[in-house]
Amino acid sequence: MPENNLRIILFTLLCIFTLSRVHGQSENKKLKISPLTGDFYIYTTYNNYEGVLLPANGMYLVSQQGIVLFDTPWDTTQFQALLDSIRFRHHKEVVLCIATHWHSDRTAGLDYYRQQGIKTFTTVLTDEWSKRNDKKRAEFLIEKDTVFHFEPYTFETYYPGEGHTADNIVIWFNKEKILYGGCLIKGADAENLGYMGDANEKEYATTLKRVQKKCPDPKFIIVSHSDWNNLNSLKHSIKLANKLKKGD
Repeated sequence: MPENNLRIILFTLLCIFTLSRVHGQSENKKLKISPLTGDFYIYTTYNNYEGVLLPANGMYLVSQQGIVLFDTPWDTTQFQALLDSIRFRHHKEVVLCIATHWHSDRTAGLDYYRQQGIKTFTTVLTDEWSKRNDKKRAEFLIEKDTVFHFEPYTFETYYPGEGHTADNIVIWFNKEKILYGGCLIKGADAENLGYMGDANEKEYATTLKRVQKKCPDPKFIIVSHSDWNNLNSLKHSIKLANKLKKGD
């Protein structure tokens, strides 16, 4: 083969390989999975909000019965990608998904996952708000604070009152001291409590204090749109909510 042709072929292959890597990295940026501790993982997807690309954190648990998913991806293109990534990483299927309030960054994938045979849950209150706002709805409803058992783990859904929305719940793993706060709790570096269009400004601080009492000394606090490595997030959110209540 002439040397010039060989160089052209090698150059072409190099370009294809480089483009493939760039494309793969671009795709990977749409979904990030990070180990939390033991069988707990944080998954992050992204979406545009008022012209800014924002992360949305969810969590999943690897149990003996299968994978338990807390909230759904915000990015609709990542519903199946998340399932595929979990299957590839853990060789298990998602069997249950719980959404923590009615906004799309928590519920967007409920209908899709229901169609995949995954049991989907929200509270009755979340279902009412989802129906009222034409959002995706779950197949099963939680009527009161409920304890779920997925061996070897136990967790509780807890409704502390109105805050970010009228229906927001948190998930509490008492033994592991993991608090999944969803959008109710903001990051330790947050300058404000974020979107307040559906919030209860007067009750927000009281609601957060109920969470603080219900879930003492957490080792991890997972928040939706900020860094989840800082345990000061709940205290900081209470501080912000107190200022909000005072009208500062």
